[in-house]
Amino acid sequence: MMERLSSLPGVAALGALVAALGCSAVAGSPAQRGADDERGPGSSEAGDEDGPGGLDAPGGPGMGGGAPGPVADPHADGDGDGFTPAGGDCNDADGNVNPGAIEVEVTEPDASGQVPAPADEDCDGVVDNVAPPCDEGLALEDFDPMNGARAIDLCAVASPEGGRWGVLSARYVRGDGSPAERSPSVGLFDGFGPNVNVQGGARLLALSTGRARLPDHPDACWSESCSSYGPGHAPPGFPQDNPDCPPSDFINDDIGLEVVLRAPRNATGYEFLFKFYTYEYPEWVCEDFNDQFVALATPAPPGSYNGNLSFDEEGRPVSVNIAFFDVCDGCPRGSGELAGTGFSPRHDGGTRWLKTRAPVRGGDEITLRFILFDTGDERFDSTALIDGFRWIATGGTVSLETRPAEEPR
Repeated sequence: MMERLSSLPGVAALGALVAALGCSAVAGSPAQRGADDERGPGSSEAGDEDGPGGLDAPGGPGMGGGAPGPVADPHADGDGDGFTPAGGDCNDADGNVNPGAIEVEVTEPDASGQVPAPADEDCDGVVDNVAPPCDEGLALEDFDPMNGARAIDLCAVASPEGGRWGVLSARYVRGDGSPAERSPSVGLFDGFGPNVNVQGGARLLALSTGRARLPDHPDACWSESCSSYGPGHAPPGFPQDNPDCPPSDFINDDIGLEVVLRAPRNATGYEFLFKFYTYEYPEWVCEDFNDQFVALATPAPPGSYNGNLSFDEEGRPVSVNIAFFDVCDGCPRGSGELAGTGFSPRHDGGTRWLKTRAPVRGGDEITLRFILFDTGDERFDSTALIDGFRWIATGGTVSLETRPAEEPR
């Protein structure tokens, strides 16, 4: 194992049936969505989710209300969405309206300048009943992985036998997917210091290669190096090679949250926010000791590196070398977001809030594993914050990308 000197400072168009029936559908029909998929996640056409407005541009809104036509056979699945009228499908002419869809509250005007009428995408009899947050009152030291999922705003729970969307399972894991024992390397925060707020609900999830605690918390580290798990085994293909600064192959103190999800039937993608802090800055820029945060998706979407979703435009993984590393003394965003976190505003660094988006097929099951690990040795810890998970169901093609969040809380 390598050693270091301890003296160094720390939204798609709807089909004709939908328009004729006045159905409400937020995303494109299954056939149209297939056409979107053929264009590929990197395409950008008029009306696409990722048009010229970039990552935070709103997608096209839903078409609004209207009653579905008469049902010829209540036991036939007329729109091929996996649900029949007898099984709860309130509009069997629209594959994006069914009990397996997610409710979308449309507040933006359409091309006519009007906000579309509210819709009942999930067929529960109520329009625009978007689910409220679910992470109020969670304790800092809570190690229930389902609560970890709630902390990043994954609230709905699904069952393997049903067709509804949500979390199928959750667990804390090491880098290779083996179970992680309870430790202070996981924390559910109501804010990270005085200048970093939660991005959804009331809590965010912190993972640390040391202690996911602020200086005034029990079990705080009080130094730049506190080992929790020791040597680990990275997923195949990791640590991810940086084009300019290849990391060491050794990882330590690896910790992650793994969630298995079923996507809503009308979803075309998902997004989450994250923030990375490390004691590795600035001494270990472009050295072996490039601690990394990775977000692995299975199945891997096109354009990912071995399933990793989060990297900059040059393919650099989330580490001290990522292009978005801009929170530090002398950095573009200054050092205010380090205050009160245990990381030094004078000697350490991190990123602003970043947003990753990735494509998904409605109704598919995916596994996401958020992992953080020390690279090279167990010293000079790093912390990742994760929050604001959201399904994208406003239609269009979703591209795989990570960019700075434009308007974080």
